[in-house]
Amino acid sequence: MTSILRKNRNRIQRVLGAREICHGDPFITRSETICHVQENSKINRLYRVAVKDNIVTRIDTPTTCASKALIDYKSPFEAEVLTKLRNNGRFELVGKTKMDEFGMGSHSSFSSWGPTRRSSSLLQDYSPGGSSGGSAVAVADNHCDLGIGTDTGGSIRLPAAYTGIVGFKPSYGLISRWGLIPYANSMDTIGFLTRSVADSEEAFSQTNGHDPRDPTSLSIKDREQIFCANNDEILFWKSRLYKDSEKQNSSKWLKNITIGYPLEYNVTGMDPGILSTWKSTLRLLRSSGAKVIPVSLPNTKHGLPAYYILAPAEASSNLAKFDGIRYGTTENKSSNGNETLFAAARGVNLGPEVRRRIILGSFSLSSNKINNYFIQAQKVRRLVQRDFDRIFKAQNPLREVEQYDMSLLHESIPITSRKGPDKVDFLVVPTSPSYPPKLSEISAENPINTYLNDIFTVPASLACLPSISVPIRAKDSDLFATGIQIIGQYGSDYGVLRLGHDLEQISCSHKNYGSKND
Repeated sequence: MTSILRKNRNRIQRVLGAREICHGDPFITRSETICHVQENSKINRLYRVAVKDNIVTRIDTPTTCASKALIDYKSPFEAEVLTKLRNNGRFELVGKTKMDEFGMGSHSSFSSWGPTRRSSSLLQDYSPGGSSGGSAVAVADNHCDLGIGTDTGGSIRLPAAYTGIVGFKPSYGLISRWGLIPYANSMDTIGFLTRSVADSEEAFSQTNGHDPRDPTSLSIKDREQIFCANNDEILFWKSRLYKDSEKQNSSKWLKNITIGYPLEYNVTGMDPGILSTWKSTLRLLRSSGAKVIPVSLPNTKHGLPAYYILAPAEASSNLAKFDGIRYGTTENKSSNGNETLFAAARGVNLGPEVRRRIILGSFSLSSNKINNYFIQAQKVRRLVQRDFDRIFKAQNPLREVEQYDMSLLHESIPITSRKGPDKVDFLVVPTSPSYPPKLSEISAENPINTYLNDIFTVPASLACLPSISVPIRAKDSDLFATGIQIIGQYGSDYGVLRLGHDLEQISCSHKNYGSKND
């Protein structure tokens, strides 16, 4: 009898509505082996893996996307990112984690399994971020060593900032999306949540590779071009120099890089503590040898509204299959005589936030609105990409060199030349403009206001750039760390990881670093 109950535990909990039995549990489905922790070698230290529930696993584990539409769905195949980890001996699935339904949300609160909560009584009332909040909590609360999530507009980096861990979004196309249930195909990126930058690099190295089954996977030719352009950073990680002569190599490398801070990211309403930590981080990097200069990304302010046109538009197409016939339950009766069975089924199977975004996306794709909304948003996306290409020293390997005329830029922007600013290697910005809100505040808030949490993460997603959130804890911070985000040119993933690792190390070595009174 005990074995029967164990096998059917997840189904029983769903039927009885017993979703809060394990308060703070970040999992939708937990593996039988989670309680049997084994000794592990240093080579295989990333072995306990928690996977976001929109990435398919083997047939014995459901993949639900936190939605009633997929409540019992079991995939006939496994995602390529998991197969690569398994083949490298770095895979023991401990469970599938909670998330915002189909990845649509910033607080992991829009879910058929209820909100994701931290296990600590001090933190359980606060948002863990989203939509990969379950994977972030699993790592932060030591349920696993590696959390695998997805990032469309900040869904890895924001939870990492809110939970005080590392969140890495690779360049779009480097990690196979085979086995990912899509939200917005042109931005969905599989990434990693860990307790250190070195662990994120290890997971990235084991999963980075061309996949012929994924049409968005970067070609072998383009990968070779990226390898040549970033050879020094790749060799740094491959030879594990950071373990042998960490301080000496970090200091020498930092003296040869230029870091930019976009003036447009100093937005009104940013929490003073986050602003203070951002400034302290820039001062620390400057004192460690890096050149730190201001830059301008004038189209950044248009990035967020463009994202919330493009992503819902793609989602409205991707989610058309969840009609109650192919997936989900079929409603035999509609609530009124004028409602179609299709609409009735989607009303039951899909949550309010998913339905809201489908409506937004369908509206912007309608024949009389597409030119004014979707096409214009695509143009804004291109302008955001051009802004990044203009300020980075490295050329984007996927685009041709362009000439930029900044003669019309406002005179208050302190750039060296009106034809363009000094070039930088990386950008350092906050991950979020605020600390985690309480879950009770989110439920009472206007849904549009919750979208503002993505204001610093969306631009890198629109441009498909690598980005990492590193936790920086102020000396007098009571509860939360500040997520500091590092953004690099397309393909400079190992450089982003290296700067993240150096920042992680030098911030820990400064006792008074990040003080609110700094």
